[in-house]
Amino acid sequence: MFVYLSKKITIPGNVRLRCISWNKDQGFIACGGEDGLLKVLKLETKTDEAKLKGLAAPSNLSMNQTLEGHCGSVQVVTWNEQYQKLTTSDQNGLIIVWMLYKGAWYEEMINNRNKSVVRSMSWNADGQKICIVYEDGAVIVGSVDGNRIWGKDLKGTQLCHVAWSPDSRTLLFGMANGEIHIYDNQGNFMMKMKMNCLVNITGAFSIAGIHWYPGTEGYVEPDCPCLAICFDNGRCQIMRHENDQNPVLIDTALNIVSIQWNHCGNVLAIAGFQKVASQEKDINMVQFYTPFGEHLRTLKVPGKQVSALSWEGGGLKIGLAVDSFIYFANIRPDYKWGYCSNTVVYAYTRPNRPEYCVVFWDTKNNEKYLKYVKSLISITTCGDFCILATKSDENQPQYVLVLCNSIGTPLDPKYIDIAPLFVTMTKTQVIAASKEAFYTWQYRVAKKLTAMEINQVARTRKEGRERIYHVDDTPSGTTDGVLDYSKAIQGTRDPICAITASDKTLIIVSTTNAICVHHSEESWYYEIQQGSRLKIINIIILIAVTRKQGRESGTIQRYSLPSVGLMHKYTLNCRPYQLSLNCNSSRLAIIDLLGMLVFFDLDTRVTDSTGHQVIGEQLKLERKDVWDMKWAKDNPDLFAMMEKTRMYVFRNLDPEVDVHICKLTIWEENLCVQNTTRFILMNHVNYMLMYFKEPIQTSGYICNFEELEIKSVLLDEILKNPEHPNKDCIINFEIRSLRDTRALIEEVGIEESSQFVEDNPHPRLWRLLAEAALQRLDLQTAEQAFVRYKDYQGIKFVKRLGNLQSESMKQAEVAAYFGRFEEAERMYLDLDRRDLAINLRIKLGDGFRVLQLLKTGSGHADDSLLEQAHNSVGDYFADRQKWINAVPYYVQGRNHERLAECYYMLEDYQGLEELAGSLPENNKLLPDIAHKFVTVGMCEQAVAAFLKSNRPKDAVDTCVHLNQWSKAVELAKQHNVKEIGSLLSRYASHLLEKNKPLDAVELYRKANYFFDAAKLMFKVADEEAKKKTKPLRVKKLYVMSALLVEQYHEQMKNAQRGKVKGKTSEATSALAGLLEEDVLSSDSRLIDNSWRGAEAFHFFILAQRQLYEGYVDTAMKTALHLRDYEDIIPAVEIYSLLALCACANRAFGTCSKAFVKLEVLETLSPEQKQQYEDLALQIFTKHYPKDSKKSELDGLLEEGEGKLPTCVATGRPITEYQFWMCSVCKHCVQAQEISNYNFCPLCHSSVQ
Repeated sequence: MFVYLSKKITIPGNVRLRCISWNKDQGFIACGGEDGLLKVLKLETKTDEAKLKGLAAPSNLSMNQTLEGHCGSVQVVTWNEQYQKLTTSDQNGLIIVWMLYKGAWYEEMINNRNKSVVRSMSWNADGQKICIVYEDGAVIVGSVDGNRIWGKDLKGTQLCHVAWSPDSRTLLFGMANGEIHIYDNQGNFMMKMKMNCLVNITGAFSIAGIHWYPGTEGYVEPDCPCLAICFDNGRCQIMRHENDQNPVLIDTALNIVSIQWNHCGNVLAIAGFQKVASQEKDINMVQFYTPFGEHLRTLKVPGKQVSALSWEGGGLKIGLAVDSFIYFANIRPDYKWGYCSNTVVYAYTRPNRPEYCVVFWDTKNNEKYLKYVKSLISITTCGDFCILATKSDENQPQYVLVLCNSIGTPLDPKYIDIAPLFVTMTKTQVIAASKEAFYTWQYRVAKKLTAMEINQVARTRKEGRERIYHVDDTPSGTTDGVLDYSKAIQGTRDPICAITASDKTLIIVSTTNAICVHHSEESWYYEIQQGSRLKIINIIILIAVTRKQGRESGTIQRYSLPSVGLMHKYTLNCRPYQLSLNCNSSRLAIIDLLGMLVFFDLDTRVTDSTGHQVIGEQLKLERKDVWDMKWAKDNPDLFAMMEKTRMYVFRNLDPEVDVHICKLTIWEENLCVQNTTRFILMNHVNYMLMYFKEPIQTSGYICNFEELEIKSVLLDEILKNPEHPNKDCIINFEIRSLRDTRALIEEVGIEESSQFVEDNPHPRLWRLLAEAALQRLDLQTAEQAFVRYKDYQGIKFVKRLGNLQSESMKQAEVAAYFGRFEEAERMYLDLDRRDLAINLRIKLGDGFRVLQLLKTGSGHADDSLLEQAHNSVGDYFADRQKWINAVPYYVQGRNHERLAECYYMLEDYQGLEELAGSLPENNKLLPDIAHKFVTVGMCEQAVAAFLKSNRPKDAVDTCVHLNQWSKAVELAKQHNVKEIGSLLSRYASHLLEKNKPLDAVELYRKANYFFDAAKLMFKVADEEAKKKTKPLRVKKLYVMSALLVEQYHEQMKNAQRGKVKGKTSEATSALAGLLEEDVLSSDSRLIDNSWRGAEAFHFFILAQRQLYEGYVDTAMKTALHLRDYEDIIPAVEIYSLLALCACANRAFGTCSKAFVKLEVLETLSPEQKQQYEDLALQIFTKHYPKDSKKSELDGLLEEGEGKLPTCVATGRPITEYQFWMCSVCKHCVQAQEISNYNFCPLCHSSVQ
């Protein structure tokens, strides 16, 4: 940051000021002094000029009101910004609350305790409460409306300061003896604060100030110190909270009188004075510190003694009460910002987020991109890229350099183990430095590489793109500079303090650890030079180190890169803070800590005091109060600098001057303006050029300087509302040589202006001269200027003009060249060259005007031109999404591709279908139209378009995608597409992953893949059976599986029937089908026993139905069949049902056998087995385990009849020779039973 005094206000009557307070929201300044002086002032800037915003705008007192009411010296003034109230107190203890009414301040409330004097007052963060402390120990807490909330007398103590915590839960009371006591917001004592900064301090001291930043604008980083406590002996400590055991300690070496945080809590201002033995009066100073104790700047203030300070609301000004004056100092903060590729990158904090909000604002398109970055250290930019330096983790000492493009997209992050306190970058290199070491990284971004660049990439990878060097190293240039972070932890007496770089030079500046403004230092410098094969670039590293000596001097050492070998030494007499290199790396600009700008020539040869010739010289130019500067990118002698609120432009170390042209009708021999006038004789009329030095008033930060234009950004204004940056905050300045050349061309003429440009050559001036010569058709001068400007296209244009005979035609061409197209068209038409006017409009893409010209002209228009014009108009409407307006133009322009897009966007699928029908076969647009139909689910139209373009495979894929499987199979058969099976498998797998097995079965069934569908259905049925779902549902699933197998059998027969057509018999084809089934099928259960599962659950359900209907004998016989299905139905259920049925039928022998089976089942637990044994004991102690009658089934088996078919309607064996057999499932029903059924009891097919 940089600070300088900018304004002084004198208090009438030489009344000494005691206090000052600046209202952060409304901008009022209250100052109190002796004899009851109380004034409210307000500084306002009124200007309509955009360039004079911020600190550069003139400020005047818009309010200067003296408030009457105090008799004694006013000692305390404090603002309540939320409620626009001012509270003041004097030495007599009188407290007055003032309110604003109709633009003036009036008394609202008065309070006088008449016992003691008020020492401090403080409003809490939301302005609801005020705490007042008196010298005798009395404390009063009141509300904003004047009511007393609570009061307390701290006996035996003298109070001098009070402060609220940000959450209003804690109060800090400063005692006269230097102690600080912590109370809660109800006045209850909690503890004493430990003051680490007073350890080993003896003698009397008192508290100079307590200020607790409330966090209203966020914090610079999480857990940032925000409570500042300072003592009059110069000791300070900054704490994170009231119980912080590790505070930041500072010794300012001042007699402190006042302290205050700025608006965002990142700068602490400490005002005081310093006694110097060699001087009679004290030196007033304001020192500025970061929350972590880093010293930023020191401001010396004139006067006898400073008494108070206060920050302006935006943190850009500070007010100082000194004697009977108010001094104002301007602050130029060190914002985290950069400029790359028309994009301003800046960072700010938000109160509700711990991270920095980094904004990438495209100033050309007025678009912004946000990126939240935790623990941001710095922003560095170059070309089209920027580097965000951050800390990767709060608990680990590792840091990240993130390479981003101009919209904030991360391209390449690098993790490093040194703190990147200083970062600079070039088009190919990123250099980060800690206090002890510096790290180099040759970055690359994605682009097309030439053969030479490919070789360079290979060499770079071999040698390594990252290196690290210690600041004290003297590398030999062989194997030094590897990525060894152990060097970074080695200490040094000369830590690095600043770096900069260009394409040829990198400069690193170091200083001693114990920086003190009262000592002088001696400097040593190192320089490193790098040669690159990719581009002929010499990169030089200059390391400046300063040591504590009686004089200031330095040495610059040069090293070569990438080998890094020591080459040369320079000397320098300054202590740099900010550095900058010109475009050819020949001169170095240095801004020191006091704002002094000096220059060092790196290449010049001079003779030193000993008579030896040395390289390098510090130049004589020095400028004070400089806080920013920028070299021109295209001229090594041009640079712009900011001096307070003035911008100066220098050419070769001389400031540029304004030229004023005065016309003299009489030659005056005695007229002379000491070296500021120049006379030009032209046509016997004398012109006098008068040169005046006049700076540009602005407070912007310079972000770019090229082509004689300076781009400046008003960061102060942007950060007032960082979420909505305004284009008015970007200001472009033309430097005087550009403005003067334009003035000379307008006032004097081309020939004389040419001489001025010759004396001040620059490509931009030659371009300006060439354009002016073209305007006046001075082709010779224009050609010469284009040659000097190196504009080949301009030279060709002048040559073409020279070949034209008509002056009017030349003027028309020049008008078109300068973008005056209406004028050029009018000239073409006046010359009867409608063709040239049409060509001009075609180049401009103005289809409307082309159509007008084609229709209004005589003769027939060219059809191709008409189509081109119609398409251009159609493009105009389509780009603005006015599709319905674009359609007729595309129709007339026969642009089928854009017409299809319009129909699609309008959802006019009828028109899109008609367009597809009108196109010839194999047209390249047909697949695109088909894909459009696919996206909206129009299968038939998409298939037609694909088939018309001879792409049957895509047509099949479309049917599969849209679940039109029958159509897909049909197309696959028609066009011999063999991949349909794999598509079905893939889609079925997808359905199974989504737990939709029945959908997969339906998919295979519709595609006539019956065997695959049957396998899936059997799997589903088995899973449902294991879940013990309702038996009827399981039976239906098994029946469906079996039916699918039957369909598979029929499919195979039909396939073989087609193959053996014309041969012996149907039996032959059936046999061939069965043989092919055996070959193709690997699961015999599905083929041979497809009805087994359905049979099992059918008999299981039938037995229970018969049992409940009272047909116990029939139920037992049906249950006996279940013994063959233990692999399908759990055995425990089968034998439990059989035992129940047998017991009900009083067939206790069969029941006993069932219990024996149950008792030996391995699937039952011991407890379950015991229950079955107990139940069997109860039954068979009463009934003998023997069947009362012999089973009919057993009798038939004993007679040798063999296996008999079973009636699926009754469960009984069929002994008759006549029975009914189902044509589908091939199961039988007794003849007398089938008359009672319309459908097969097992498969439910119709009875024929």
